[in-house]
Amino acid sequence: MTIIAAREYHAGFPIGEVTLAASDSPISQESPQGTFSWVGLFDPTLEEMDACAKAFGLHPLAVEDALHAHQLPKLEIYGEQLFVAARTAKMEGGHIAYGETAFFVGRHHIVTVRHGSDQGHSALRQKLEARPAQLAHGTDYVLHALLDMIADNYFPVIDAAGEIVQRLEQSALESALTRTEMRELFNLRRDLLLLQRMLIPMEDVCAKLASLDLPNVDADVRPYFRDVLDHVRRVASLAALHREMLNSVMETSALIEQQRQGDITRQLAAWAAILAVPTAIAGIYGMNFDNMPELRMEYAYFVVLGVIAAICVLLYLRFRKSGWL
Repeated sequence: MTIIAAREYHAGFPIGEVTLAASDSPISQESPQGTFSWVGLFDPTLEEMDACAKAFGLHPLAVEDALHAHQLPKLEIYGEQLFVAARTAKMEGGHIAYGETAFFVGRHHIVTVRHGSDQGHSALRQKLEARPAQLAHGTDYVLHALLDMIADNYFPVIDAAGEIVQRLEQSALESALTRTEMRELFNLRRDLLLLQRMLIPMEDVCAKLASLDLPNVDADVRPYFRDVLDHVRRVASLAALHREMLNSVMETSALIEQQRQGDITRQLAAWAAILAVPTAIAGIYGMNFDNMPELRMEYAYFVVLGVIAAICVLLYLRFRKSGWL
């Protein structure tokens, strides 16, 4: 079975390993007061999940949701048990990659099922085991600690996205964004939109845990969930801010590109005006009429060239002064 860890605790201290063997009654019903089991599964198969469901009396609908990943965060109540689904996130190759963790919370058990996430719970388990007074609160405190870890791991993701936003912003201020940078901008905007879409139900889950009278969540533990809710809201506000900044970067890049095109257009118009002078004069003298001004003067050719040069120089200086060249 894909069990990362399965331990039983009493008064905050580990007292042994949990064996998920088939029995007539769920393990949680046989546990004494102050004792609970913490089982961690990673990408379990259907058979493995069924064995765990029989051992702890898990609801079949919750088991089905835990097996099929890609669920949005949610909280469901099944009798005296809670089912919580949360999404994990990490920055991977410039994109936000998501995983999923499901929690089955009873009075005497908490089962975690991870899919597509490398954010293991071993370090958190060791940290809590080193603080038995906190672990003695029970499964609701373990649920808080796990959700808090997931929420805290959102911050490196949003910080990495912020660095990309700042880099694109600096590039847009220096010159118009390249096609590669524009593709990166649109991909990040899409990722941030998906992150916001995931954080909205995550806020709802944390708000329910912090305020509602739910099974297996004691009143003295609810304030801890308010702290998790605050973290999720901060990440959501930063994601919205970064999306607004990306919109601003895109508008800035478009304005700079328009300005650059306007400069090029003015330069082309200025040079066209300058070149129109010799073109017009040469065209007049190329019409082959006998009665042309200064046609038979000895220095007429040089006089015409001088006039053309003088007019072109005056036009160039005029356009240069106006900022067109």
